[in-house]
Amino acid sequence: MQKLTNKEEEIMHILWKLKKAFVKEVMAEITEDQPHYNTLSTIVRNLEEKEYVSHNAFGNTHQYYPIVSIEEYRKRFMNTAIDNYFNSSYKNMVSFFAKEEKISAKELREILAMIEEPKTEK
Repeated sequence: MQKLTNKEEEIMHILWKLKKAFVKEVMAEITEDQPHYNTLSTIVRNLEEKEYVSHNAFGNTHQYYPIVSIEEYRKRFMNTAIDNYFNSSYKNMVSFFAKEEKISAKELREILAMIEEPKTEK
């Protein structure tokens, strides 16, 4: 999975939300720093080249849809962030958020309960 630019990631979030969309529908969802239509079309085609989206053709018009789920992307993104910024340590990541007061003791206890909960067979 290739790395996405900030703008590509923004477009992916729109496509995940809409499920499928024409470029004009993606454009309508962008509220700040709206790119020119042709620029947006190029970004979407780049996402297709990177194998994040595909399309259905309707004549000369294409309707795009994600082929990488937000869950797949989140997993890759988080693993990369933990590797790059927390020395591949989930403990370091959680302690960072605790020190920054982004996670409470109550939330940590809830996480512990999830970890200690017996795994059910699927």
